[in-house]
Amino acid sequence: MFSNTQDVISALATQQYIASDEIATVLFLAEKLGKPVLSEGPAGVGKTELGKAWAKATGRRLIRLQCYEGLDESKALYEWEYAKQMLYTQLLRDKLQDLLKNADSLRDAADKLAAEEDVFFSDRFLLPRPLLQAILSPEPALLLIDEIDRSDTEFEAFLLEVLSDFQVSVPELGTLTAKHQPMVILTSNNTRELSEALKRRCLYLSINYPSHEEELNIVRIRVPELGQKVAQQAVEVVQSLRTMDLKKHPSVAETLDWAKALVMLNADNLDERTLENTLTVLLKHESDVQRAKRELGGGGFQRRGPGGQGGNRPNNYPPNLGMGGRRGRA
Repeated sequence: MFSNTQDVISALATQQYIASDEIATVLFLAEKLGKPVLSEGPAGVGKTELGKAWAKATGRRLIRLQCYEGLDESKALYEWEYAKQMLYTQLLRDKLQDLLKNADSLRDAADKLAAEEDVFFSDRFLLPRPLLQAILSPEPALLLIDEIDRSDTEFEAFLLEVLSDFQVSVPELGTLTAKHQPMVILTSNNTRELSEALKRRCLYLSINYPSHEEELNIVRIRVPELGQKVAQQAVEVVQSLRTMDLKKHPSVAETLDWAKALVMLNADNLDERTLENTLTVLLKHESDVQRAKRELGGGGFQRRGPGGQGGNRPNNYPPNLGMGGRRGRA
């Protein structure tokens, strides 16, 4: 579908996703080699959005599995709809009576009933979960396994088998094999170390916080109604916050939320009052909010340039707010 990495960048750009050369190269190779992609990085930097954008860019059906602690095979692979089976049993009671009325013994009745069990363990009663949906999909699909690091190691081991062969065995139905091998993207927030076996089966992709220019381009594309001046100011503040010792640094998703909030407030300049009133859109811990107000407010932060040395703030930067810290990836 794509002849080079530039085609990948262009395809993602049509979905308002700005891809680096590294991202484009990994996706290009994943398509050519038919291998899953393991994307790791801080929460909110665009790992899940990459999966969604790539599904749209390639015309694939998106199937998403959200991982969590305690996730097991039945929730990820398939379940039998027992309530539906019971309902059919009640509706077919008369037929069952006709079937069993000529049985000479209990064993004979059980044998007759067992001969009909395929009726109740067939596709009509099978409830496919995301993994089986991707395998049985009649059209090419993209399987997004989100936050794999939140699942248990037992589930991770089970997943290895599925990703190796893209087939599963259902005792009542036999082996089910993928009609179209799905593209697989796994995301991880690094809350725990993943197994070497899983990493070995995947192409690895690290996505970190964007640089100043990359984040400014993201804001301009995703929130075009935000004025250029305030967009520049907002990105400067976010970049500065990521240099602070905070419990949680603002993600790209939160930058976009903040940009949209500034649009809703009709802000044409990011002054100190506007910043303080909207800072909780970016920061979700009270200690982080108070630290940011101390660092950014009252001119204290503006006296620090890159590396904590004295420096000049840009002309369009809001009063009493300084740049501080370094620019680029955090």
